[in-house]
Amino acid sequence: MKRRSIAYSASPLLASRTPVWRSRFILAVLAAAFLGLAGRAVYVQVLDNDFFQRQGEARFARNIELPPSRGRILDRNGLILASSVAAYGIWADGADAKHPALGALANLLDMPKSALDKRIARSSDGFVYLKRQVSPEIRNKIKALGIKGVSDTKEYKREYPEGEAAAHVVGFTNIEDKGIDGAELAFNGALTGHPGSRRVLKDRMGSIIEDLRDIVQPVNGEDIQLSIDSKVQFLAYDQLRAAVEKHDAIGGSVVVLDVRTGEVLALANYPSYSPSDRRTRTGSVLRNRSMTDTFEPGSTVKPFTIGLALQRRLVTPTTVYQTAPGYMSVGRHRISDSSPHGPLTVSEIIQKSSNVGTVKISEGLPAKAMWQMYTDVGFGQKPETVFPGAAVGRLRGYDAWRTVEKATMSYGYGLSTSLFQLARAYTVFARDGDIVPTTILKTMEPVKGTTVFSSKVAADIRNMLLLATGDEGTAPRAQTLGYSVAGKTGTARKVEGKRYSNKKYRGFFVGFAPVESPRIVVGVVIDEPKKGGFYGGIVAAPVFSQTVQNTLRIMGVTPDQTVKPNINATGVKESL
Repeated sequence: MKRRSIAYSASPLLASRTPVWRSRFILAVLAAAFLGLAGRAVYVQVLDNDFFQRQGEARFARNIELPPSRGRILDRNGLILASSVAAYGIWADGADAKHPALGALANLLDMPKSALDKRIARSSDGFVYLKRQVSPEIRNKIKALGIKGVSDTKEYKREYPEGEAAAHVVGFTNIEDKGIDGAELAFNGALTGHPGSRRVLKDRMGSIIEDLRDIVQPVNGEDIQLSIDSKVQFLAYDQLRAAVEKHDAIGGSVVVLDVRTGEVLALANYPSYSPSDRRTRTGSVLRNRSMTDTFEPGSTVKPFTIGLALQRRLVTPTTVYQTAPGYMSVGRHRISDSSPHGPLTVSEIIQKSSNVGTVKISEGLPAKAMWQMYTDVGFGQKPETVFPGAAVGRLRGYDAWRTVEKATMSYGYGLSTSLFQLARAYTVFARDGDIVPTTILKTMEPVKGTTVFSSKVAADIRNMLLLATGDEGTAPRAQTLGYSVAGKTGTARKVEGKRYSNKKYRGFFVGFAPVESPRIVVGVVIDEPKKGGFYGGIVAAPVFSQTVQNTLRIMGVTPDQTVKPNINATGVKESL
């Protein structure tokens, strides 16, 4: 078959000439397109740059807050009670929901895979935390998984080396590192500091590729030095815990005050909690019992009533009162001693803790004078402390007292106080008749108190309280090796509804040492002891004894006694 050749050049279409205007039109269109693109580029990058810059930054720019390191809480010797350590918050933002390493991520975060999946799904709508306060080691393992959209932010985690022993002093913070209780809350402003900031540009994987402006560095919080001695605190807590467990009580408290400076050396409560473990921070264990719980102080008030009588020169330490047959009537009410004593001097009324003798002394005291004296030592007044939730207690106005109320108030019924208030009130006897202001911050400087009694009256009461801790007193178990001690027991029935319980008691002891030149006041309360007795001289006095001995030795106070006391006394009696 013979092929035919076709001469394409001879085609009339190709042979015809293209109009000049058509080529020029195409060139004009192309030129206009390029000019439009150039104009749009100028508009986007120069004329309306701010709008598009904002839109770009909204998608890829992030403000990263640089958290400050929270200030440390130190004891009086510089030992750490609370400090911050580096940690990380793990978060997701548009994370890859199908990444094969999500199972490993769930294990590292110690959470169920189903819970992690739900959070990852929520991250498609924006930022969501997966877990807070993760250790640097776990964070590095998470980073190595390379999961798109999962990143971290540096933060801090609070640690408390003293644990349960100092929990109610130090308190704790929440997940945002804000103080919630104790010193963490009281000094939150100083401890917190000020955060810094960093404006960065991130790629689609969440990695930082550049800083958009200068970094504003965070300002770390200030350190706070408390008056607490961590050794005294631990030993007081340890003795308290042993006593509560021994007597099967529901709780207890110990307060230790420096007589000269008003510093709080220890403030222990049991049961307690671990500030670092959120699982233990629930219920009644959070109560700072020494500050928040109030009770009728019972016989511990008798020295104040007698001190007022001495101050007004109604009695002397040797004035004798007949307390037989061990009870008396005030109107229709009967007031009794735990056992009859017969004639007692004013000093012996304290030594034997006679209700009858105290009431007879109070009969010569005006109600207004008693009320003023109780007010002066802090009863019914808001404590001067930074701790949140400190109880005021109850002290009714004197013009509302009935005769029987005035009588019962003389030996500690009809008013209420916290252990902290009661311990502070006893500084009036440990000093020269003036009550000292207290502080939880280290000061070391002697302070001037407010005069309540003369120095002569204070010295007389000290001698009486010394008798109360002797072998013939109500609290021989308060004696301690090497140091003379003075103080007063108290045992009070708890109120149930509108009646006093016959089965539930609080036993307490408040005193000071050494007697001639007191350095500390120690208050102890044991709440609802069920085993081994309930009198303050039995359940609280031994805790006082050990706390005094440990504290004075830690303070380096020279012993003032060389004779071993009889601390195994039996047959202890106590007036309610």
